[in-house]
Amino acid sequence: MSEFKKKILVLRYRFIGDTILTIPFLRNLRRAEPEAEIVWVVAPGSSDVVHGVPYVDELLYWDPVTIHADSRGTHRTLSSKLNFIRELRRRRFDKVYVLKRSLSSAIIARLSGASERVGFDTEARGFLLTKRVPYRHDQHEVQNFLDVLRADGVPVKDDYLEAWLTDEEKTFADDYLKSAGVSEADTLIALHPFTANPPRAWHQENFIELANRLQMLYNAKVLIFGGKRDAPMAEILRNGIGPEPVMAVGTTTLRQSMALLGRCRMLVCNDSGIMHLAAAMRVPLVALFGPQSPVKFGPWGKTCRVIYKNLPCSPCKQKFFQECKPTIRQRPDCVEVITVGEVVEASTILMNSVLGNEAYGKQ
Repeated sequence: MSEFKKKILVLRYRFIGDTILTIPFLRNLRRAEPEAEIVWVVAPGSSDVVHGVPYVDELLYWDPVTIHADSRGTHRTLSSKLNFIRELRRRRFDKVYVLKRSLSSAIIARLSGASERVGFDTEARGFLLTKRVPYRHDQHEVQNFLDVLRADGVPVKDDYLEAWLTDEEKTFADDYLKSAGVSEADTLIALHPFTANPPRAWHQENFIELANRLQMLYNAKVLIFGGKRDAPMAEILRNGIGPEPVMAVGTTTLRQSMALLGRCRMLVCNDSGIMHLAAAMRVPLVALFGPQSPVKFGPWGKTCRVIYKNLPCSPCKQKFFQECKPTIRQRPDCVEVITVGEVVEASTILMNSVLGNEAYGKQ
C-alpha cells in the first residue's frame, strides 16, 4: 500500500459569510478525495463559525492587516508573510484551490509551490493558475465555488450549508435564555437590526414596529443580536419594544450567538454575516436587501426569504450618498421603500409554511 497522500490547499479567507459559504465546496471535495490531506486557509476571527467542520484536516490562519475585515495583524510584517509562504512550501501541497478572486491570493498559490492551481480567472491573474475558471456575477457565490470543482472534474452532489454546535454551546443557550425568562415552550423570534454601514440598514423605527407586531401576532418573545459597537442603538430598540426584548448585543461570542440562533423560530435581519449564520443553522429567515443584490450573496437555503426592491439604480457601488439622495431618515430609497407591513406578511407566510399553522394559530 502506497504511503503517498495527496495534499490539497484551499484558499478562502476573510469574511464570516464567505467562510460559511465555502462549506458545500469542502464537503464535495472531501467526498471526492476521502484520503487526501485537506488544509483550509482562513482568517482567525471568521473561522470561529466553522469550528467542528469535518471536511478538512486543518485550519491554517492567514492574517494580514486589512481594512476589509477584522484583523489581528498576525502577518503584519514582511518577515511574517515570508514565513507563512515558507510554511506552505515546506508542506509540499500538490494542488491549490483559489476561491478568493484577488491577485494576492493567486500569488500565494503560485509561491506555495503546488503544481496544480485552480481558481477564478479574475484580476488579470490567470497566468498564475494552471486551470482558469470563469467567474459569474449572475449566480450565487455557493455555485461559483462549486463551479471550481466542476471545472476540475470533481462531482458536485449537493450544495446545502452546515454548521456545528458543541453540547456545551447548546447548554449555554439553554441557560442564557432561561436566565432571561425564556422557556422552551416560548416562541422566540430573532432580530438583527444592525450593519457595519448604517445606510444599508432598515431604519430602527421599522424594527421597533416590526418587533411589537410580531410579539402580538405570535405571542412571541424577541431576541436582538448585535456587537459592542451596536450598543447605543440597541438601547433605543430596548426602550421602544414591549415587552422588553432579550438583548444579546455585545455580550456573547460568535459561537454563543450561533447557539442562541439555534433556539429561534425565525430571524429577520439586514444583509449581514448573521444572515449567513442563520441560514447555515437552518433557521427560517427574512433578509432585507437594499443597495446590494441578493443574487450572489443572499441567504442560501430553502427556508430563506429575501425582500429586495431592485430599483433602476440597483445594485449600486454603495458610495452613500454620491449616487443617490438620502431620504429624510438618511437612508437610500432602496432600503426606505421596504415597509413594515410587507415584512410582517413575509414573516407570517414563512412561519406558517415552514412551521405549520397549528403551532401558531390560524391566521
